[in-house]
Amino acid sequence: MSMSYDAFVTAALFDRHGKAAFALGDGTVRFEGGETAAAHKGVALSACLHPSGEGILTGGADGAVVWSKGSEAAEIAKIPGRWIESVAASPESKLIAFAAGKELHVRDVADPAFARLFTHERSIAAVAFEPKGRRVAAATYNGVALWYARIAEQKPTFLKWAGSHIALAWSPDAKFLISSMQENQLHGWRIADAHDMRMGGYPAKVKSLAFFGSGMLMASSGAQGAVVWPFAGANGPMNKEAAEIGYDETAMVVRVAAAPKGFVLAGGTEDGRIWAADVRHNKLAKIREERGAPITALALSPAGDRIAWGDENGAAGVVQTPPLS
Repeated sequence: MSMSYDAFVTAALFDRHGKAAFALGDGTVRFEGGETAAAHKGVALSACLHPSGEGILTGGADGAVVWSKGSEAAEIAKIPGRWIESVAASPESKLIAFAAGKELHVRDVADPAFARLFTHERSIAAVAFEPKGRRVAAATYNGVALWYARIAEQKPTFLKWAGSHIALAWSPDAKFLISSMQENQLHGWRIADAHDMRMGGYPAKVKSLAFFGSGMLMASSGAQGAVVWPFAGANGPMNKEAAEIGYDETAMVVRVAAAPKGFVLAGGTEDGRIWAADVRHNKLAKIREERGAPITALALSPAGDRIAWGDENGAAGVVQTPPLS
C-alpha cells in the first residue's frame, strides 16, 4: 500500500492491533484505513503510541498534545507559545510525558486532574519512560535528568556527560540508558552505578535508535549501514564491538526500526531506500529500491510482519515484511 501526502512524514507508528498511522508536517494524523484527524494547527513535531495502544499522541508547533483515533482528535494538554518537540507514553503506568522548552510535563490518562512539572536549566530535546513507567528521562545539555514521574517535589538524578543530548532509548530491562548526541556519537549509562560509556566511531549524527532481540541488541543510524550493539550480560556493550548491517557506501542509514522481541531490523536511507534484515541469518531484503527523498519515519508492527515508512516529500507506505529465514 502506497500513499502520497502534501507534507513530510514526521513519524510512522503501529498501534497494538498492527494498524499503521502517520503524523505529518501539516498537523494531520493519517491512518492506513483512510481516516484523517486534524490534530494540530501547524506542524506535528513528535509522536508516540497512546498508553492504551489505541491511536497515537502527537506534540505540535501549536503547543498542543493531541490523542488521535481514526478521525477523532482530543487535546490532552496545551502549553501556549511552546513547541512540543518530544512526547512519550507508558502503557504500564498510563502516564504521558512531553517536553516544552525547559519544562518536562507529566499527565495521567486516567486522572485529568493529575499534572507534574519538572523544570530544567536548559531546553529538553527528548523524553523517554523507563520500561515500567515509574521514571522518566529528559535529555538536555550536559546530560540526562531522571525523575520519578509521580512525585511532585524531588531532586532528579543527573547522568552527566558534556555536550547536547538529543535522543534517548532505555534497554527493555531498564539496566541501561542510551543517549544520542549532537556530535557523531552515542553515550550510555549503566543505571545501577551510573557507570558511563562512550559509543563512538559514527561518520554522521545518530538520529534513530531501536532495541530488539528481547533487549539483547540495539540498532542505530548514523553510518552506511545500521550499527548494531550487543547488550547481553551485565555490562551491555562495554568493551564489545558493534556490527554493521546493510552496509552501502553510497548512502547513510538515517532511520532504523525493529519489533522489540524479534530479530528483524529495518533500515531507511538518506536517499529514500528501505531494507529489512534478519540479524540471526545475515539475510537482507530490499523493500524500496528507488532513490528519492530521505526516509524520515520507519516502523515495524508489533509482530514484525509489516513495515511502515514515510519520507521528506510526503510519500509513505505499508508493506509486508519479506521472508528472511
